[in-house]
Amino acid sequence: EAIICGFTEPKGSRKKFGALILGKYLNGEMVFCGHTGGGFNDKSLSDIYEKMQPLITKNSVFKITPKTNTKATWLKPELVAEIKFSELTKDNIYRHPIFLRLRDDINPKDVKFNSENSSKNELMKNAEPKKRTRKDDILKKIGKKELKLTNQNKVYFPEDDITKGDVIEFYQSISKYILPHLKDRPQSMNRYPNGIKGLSFFQKDAADETPEWVETQKVFSESSDKYINYIICNDKETLAYLNNLGCIELNIWTSKIKKADNPDYLVLDLDPSEKNKFEDVIETAQAVKEVLDIAGIDGYPKTSGSSGIHIYIPMNAKYSYDQVKDFGHLLMQMVQKKLPDLTTLERSLQKRDNNKIYLDYLQNRRGQTLASVYSLRPKNGAPVSMPLEWKEVKNGLRPTDFNIHNALERLKDKGDIFKPVLGKGIDMLKVIKTLEE
Repeated sequence: EAIICGFTEPKGSRKKFGALILGKYLNGEMVFCGHTGGGFNDKSLSDIYEKMQPLITKNSVFKITPKTNTKATWLKPELVAEIKFSELTKDNIYRHPIFLRLRDDINPKDVKFNSENSSKNELMKNAEPKKRTRKDDILKKIGKKELKLTNQNKVYFPEDDITKGDVIEFYQSISKYILPHLKDRPQSMNRYPNGIKGLSFFQKDAADETPEWVETQKVFSESSDKYINYIICNDKETLAYLNNLGCIELNIWTSKIKKADNPDYLVLDLDPSEKNKFEDVIETAQAVKEVLDIAGIDGYPKTSGSSGIHIYIPMNAKYSYDQVKDFGHLLMQMVQKKLPDLTTLERSLQKRDNNKIYLDYLQNRRGQTLASVYSLRPKNGAPVSMPLEWKEVKNGLRPTDFNIHNALERLKDKGDIFKPVLGKGIDMLKVIKTLEE
């Protein structure tokens, strides 16, 4: 449980309020313990908003008032919320809190951090599996097809109590945002049939039992000297089919089937080594932005959903993979010159310093796949690979800030800010001339 100490202004199409500002007593003082904008529907937004109005006060109840992304309205600490969350940090901040319900039966004065043991007990309580109301196997009409979805209650993210059914529902909820980025691209399936703690395997060839309505395309692979029958995900039903196979993440080519040898974008992958902090990744991304500004081109950053940042530059399928890769190498060389003590172009793990960011431009090869934008990643916390505005690429950003619980809310607010990646490409020769000057 946590006390509702305030709320933020809504953004975009959101009504009533953006997020609840949460607090809890520690040694007699109210301390900030997070904010939640997830778990609400239109009715609960209205109901809670009405209950908060009589409690509005001028000043916050916190000894140290937390910063908020939008204007905050402060409340008298009289409403108690029950939440679920992925973890409680050492600073007593709830990670990924989701609102469940109001608790009129609990006295706000009793909502407190008593000791380290109480925090541990609360974490253990949170880890208890919730009761499942969903059937294990269901028939569901998605798009134009009726699909049999199996093992819906199988837990895919044990530490977060997220099931296979939750994963399918998530992708359906964001389908209109992710499908344009998957359209006409070969999928390399990374299957986790028993969740992220179980064995996983890559599968490129569509199985013989793949339904006829699932679009597939044969593409010749020089490395294996054979044709591979890739699945192409262009609709909601195929998306659900892939998720039902255990595809938690969606890995795609950077080129489309019709122009398989010409990538639609260049990817600059900032890959941290074991001793790097995420602040190092952010500093490197900012250096990439400086190089792109010098070149006069726009780049579009996204979290990898793991530990790095990807920066995409639109190419509009005008150049070959080798041309795009070589141009990426040129840009990364410029970044490395800016940050010689922090970055490296050394590909070999054995030769690479374990405290340097690897500037990876070799993802730009035919047949290489990357986790799509808006894809879940098979990591604790169920993070999502999320596009960023450059002003967000600063210290304080965390790779787990965007996850299965809050991704849709952000998409509704900002829309698809990664859409330009699929648009007009750069003029590579013009850019190279600019850099030479």
